[in-house]
Amino acid sequence: MRKNLGILVMLTAIIAVCMSFNVGKKQPLVKDAATNYKTYCAGCHGEKMDMFVDRNWKHGNKKEDLFKAIKSGYADEGMPSFGESMTDQEINALADYILTGIKNVGKYTSNDRPKSDIFKAEAMTIKLELVAEGLDVPWGIAFLPGNEILATDRSGKLYRVKNKSLQAISGAPQVLARGQGGLMDVILDPDFASSNMIYLSYSKFKNEGGATLATTAIMKAKLTGNALTEQKDIFVAEPYSRTQHHYGSRMQFGKDGYLYFSVGERGNEKENPQQIKGNDLGKVHRIKKDGSIPADNPFVNTPGAEASIFSYGHRNPQGMTIHPVTGKIWTNEHGPRGGDEINIEEPGKNYGWPIITYGINYNGKPISNLTAKEGMVQPLHYWIPSIGPSGLAFVTGNRYKGWEGNLLSGSLRFQFLQRSVLKGNKVVKEEILFKNIGRVRDVRMAPDGYIYIAVESPGRVYKLVPQS
Repeated sequence: MRKNLGILVMLTAIIAVCMSFNVGKKQPLVKDAATNYKTYCAGCHGEKMDMFVDRNWKHGNKKEDLFKAIKSGYADEGMPSFGESMTDQEINALADYILTGIKNVGKYTSNDRPKSDIFKAEAMTIKLELVAEGLDVPWGIAFLPGNEILATDRSGKLYRVKNKSLQAISGAPQVLARGQGGLMDVILDPDFASSNMIYLSYSKFKNEGGATLATTAIMKAKLTGNALTEQKDIFVAEPYSRTQHHYGSRMQFGKDGYLYFSVGERGNEKENPQQIKGNDLGKVHRIKKDGSIPADNPFVNTPGAEASIFSYGHRNPQGMTIHPVTGKIWTNEHGPRGGDEINIEEPGKNYGWPIITYGINYNGKPISNLTAKEGMVQPLHYWIPSIGPSGLAFVTGNRYKGWEGNLLSGSLRFQFLQRSVLKGNKVVKEEILFKNIGRVRDVRMAPDGYIYIAVESPGRVYKLVPQS
């Protein structure tokens, strides 16, 4: 069972006070290193040792450096001393335990670049076949008839990829291409064959009081040749914000025919994610194709609530897909430093941000002492350290033997594709694929049965081709 960090911090304080009455007396060795780490260290440094991939070792990371830091502390920097709380033997064991944890993070931190387009995975060998290049940040990809691809570039450009060449499409919305904003996701209408309608998410902006404000918007448009027409914003998130990050923006049509999409909390976690009245930020929304609201949305009859909200308490979901069997909407989202999540979206549910989280703040301080609370949904899975997930897809079909039903997530931070093996709704195994290939922004299953990934700077789209 996951431990409540608040209890651990409180326990630390109690133990420290109790032991202060026994200064000068040798304390018996009563706890192993793992227990001492959870008791004394986890409250600030995270409950999992993989958090040390984020650690800047200002005073050194050799055993003698760790021993000194644990025993004597650095009071001016917020590091307490534990010389009176633990024996030298316990401190030595704890230092060894931390050193083991440092070694374990090597799987994330190697800087070796791929030397070939052939990669050996556990179940098969994969070739990354180049489909498109010449983009900067390909944020989203969608598949047109005739083996063509639509690709957004965060700069604001929309392209048709045909025979590995980029053809610019006119009529894309004007975007605020700053920070994490720009032209983001793209998907086709389920009836595209007859309607030619597509949907784009983007950072819409306005000038107000001398400041530039931005928000997440969803545009519907008709694709005719290499031009968009009949453009219409069917959703504009409120309120606008001065910040230039955490837009969310992933979209997915459900089996019910409705459009689901994410809106990030725009960096204001104190107000936006938990507020459902007059606030669209930090939410997953559900609307009809024309922007109107389904009658069975969970907050339709809640006075003052935004009727488009499907779920809330989110930070920045940048991956969204549909389960091929259950039809449930799955998301992945960015935590802070640690605590990235995979979630199954349920109507009206609160996913907890920032009241509960498995991450800590970027300055190393806890965001919340709680990892669970009644009435708030636990993540199906969480990552420590943060991988920076973006893009999400289930493996379907029979091209990828041994991967059937697996879940794929792009990693922006560590520049790989993450394969998660599921047993029911539990991740039981993970594999890192294509390490250091570049920031993997999107991953999709195409109608041709192949997996495609979009990689940033240089912006490229690859097709994953199993080798015999």
